[in-house]
Amino acid sequence: MAKGKRYLNAVKLFDREKLYPLSEAVSLIKQMATAKFDETIELHFRLGIDPRHSDQQVRSTVLLPHGLGKTVRVLVFAEGEDARAATAAGADFIGDDEMINRIQKENFLDFEATLAVPSAMPKVGRLGRILGTRGLMPNPKAGTVVQPEDLARAINELKAGRVEFRNDKTGNLHVPVGKASFSYEQILGNAQAITDAVQRQKPSAVKGIYIKRVTLTSSMAPGVHIDMSAAAQAQTLPAAGD
Repeated sequence: MAKGKRYLNAVKLFDREKLYPLSEAVSLIKQMATAKFDETIELHFRLGIDPRHSDQQVRSTVLLPHGLGKTVRVLVFAEGEDARAATAAGADFIGDDEMINRIQKENFLDFEATLAVPSAMPKVGRLGRILGTRGLMPNPKAGTVVQPEDLARAINELKAGRVEFRNDKTGNLHVPVGKASFSYEQILGNAQAITDAVQRQKPSAVKGIYIKRVTLTSSMAPGVHIDMSAAAQAQTLPAAGD
């Protein structure tokens, strides 16, 4: 497939075989993201896991310090007092029986994130096929099934930029970092938070190399490979006293 002029010019700006410290990769991506729309920036991780095994799954959440630059509409599955508490905390939709029927019959999916209290999960299970394929099914491992007293915190975190990540069927991760319009510091801060979070989720069953390759990309630019060595990552952190 032929590449456009913008892409070909971007390739000339760096060595595609070289590993760059995260700080340099962010600078390069900012320089190359010149499309007429606000490009999305993502991190892609090639992991040394076997996704066929349940003890080698990578799934968690990370709270991005600078958010994702978009409005997040949150649906909370709860009833009674828990539902009222969720509404007071800023939930956009309540997943009661009426909403569950609406999702089933009308395929209503006008939201970006979901939460549930444990007591609501038996009913939520009816939506597994609809929500699961879209990454919207509440799950304890992802921190989206929460106790009623934690609802306000969870809602606020989702709206502020909490992102769930999980490996795909090939054992890779794809995590949004932000928008090209973000400042260098915002992109770097979010990217650092993501790489730290992924590193902490290494399954104990993985004995070889856990993170084989990390690539920072934008929607229309070539990917820049990241040097994940300790020395390279130290360059992205502020010096003591800053």
